[in-house]
Amino acid sequence: MAYWLLKTEPDTFSIDTLKQQKVSCWEGVRNYQARNMMRDGMKVGDLAFIYHSSCKDVGVVGIAEVVKAAYPDHFQFDPESPYFDPKSSPENPRWIMVDVAYRQHLPYLSLARIKANPALEEMPLVKKGSRLSIMPVTEMQWSEILAMSEARKR
Repeated sequence: MAYWLLKTEPDTFSIDTLKQQKVSCWEGVRNYQARNMMRDGMKVGDLAFIYHSSCKDVGVVGIAEVVKAAYPDHFQFDPESPYFDPKSSPENPRWIMVDVAYRQHLPYLSLARIKANPALEEMPLVKKGSRLSIMPVTEMQWSEILAMSEARKR
């Protein structure tokens, strides 16, 4: 099993939306490096932190599970979609998505707290210039963030 961090803007799609839908496609990724991680790295059963970005309370808010491996993102073919890509075709799709299922909310863990933890200094999320919407998380980083989150409950 691998671990991931999936960034989302809560005004667009939040952990609460995922909980309500139970399962959702993770569409709209339009970065080749992030696409390649979804295509080549994400497998059914992998777990991901849901991370709210571009908002007042930026941070980890929950956990999702990958329940369907990479497949073509159908929004790339829809001219009415903000994710439309005129250079993509069903015969040669450029963009993919995975399906994720809601697993649980976590106590909000801010980016500032994550950055303040020396054990997480190598995490792509805290590195300067790292703006990908999908990032790998090591098993140690996963455990550390869960421990920090559990400590917030007490």
